[in-house]
Amino acid sequence: MINTEEEARAFTARHCDVLAMERLALLAEELEKEAPLQNLVAKNSLPQKWVRHIADSVQLAGFAEVGASPWIDLGSGAGFPGLVIAAIRPQQSVILVESRAKRIEWLERMADKMGLSNCKVEGRRLELVETFEAGVISARAFAPLDKLLRLSARFSTSDTRWVLPKGRSASQEVEALPQSQRGMFHVEQSLTDPLAGIIVGQGKWSAAR
Repeated sequence: MINTEEEARAFTARHCDVLAMERLALLAEELEKEAPLQNLVAKNSLPQKWVRHIADSVQLAGFAEVGASPWIDLGSGAGFPGLVIAAIRPQQSVILVESRAKRIEWLERMADKMGLSNCKVEGRRLELVETFEAGVISARAFAPLDKLLRLSARFSTSDTRWVLPKGRSASQEVEALPQSQRGMFHVEQSLTDPLAGIIVGQGKWSAAR
């Protein structure tokens, strides 16, 4: 389990190169500066931003192959996990979907400052994003699982990997799906919270299943 900022930095460093670490350090620095201007993340999480936001995002890469592009991050907000994935996987196309104006501006500014040429911000509601085939779909605090699946189903294929950090509600949200639909997903233990889980799955989701 990752408990301290030092452990979180060490974990992150094992999963990326020096340039990516510099980019993530810049993200952490800018997050602190932006905090008084808009509520990007919970204020009480800032002292542990490497644990709660950066390492928490880095761990998600372990559930999806590098070649699975594009990676679409729904409701990307402050850029977790989207900006982090784009930083540690520069060879992977990452699309950040966000509809709130201030968050869109933040994501675009940080993608530019971090030099993330592989990162694109879709500044609109998910319903208005043109359909494409996603290699990976992630979402952090975007919507309850059943709604998330309905909204993003059209982006999925038989090869799509779902990586959905759901905190302490992960198992309950999978159990709440109809029994015939649960088998597509399982829950992995989060490395940054002993009580949190990550919903992982693969395949095409059909709202009519």
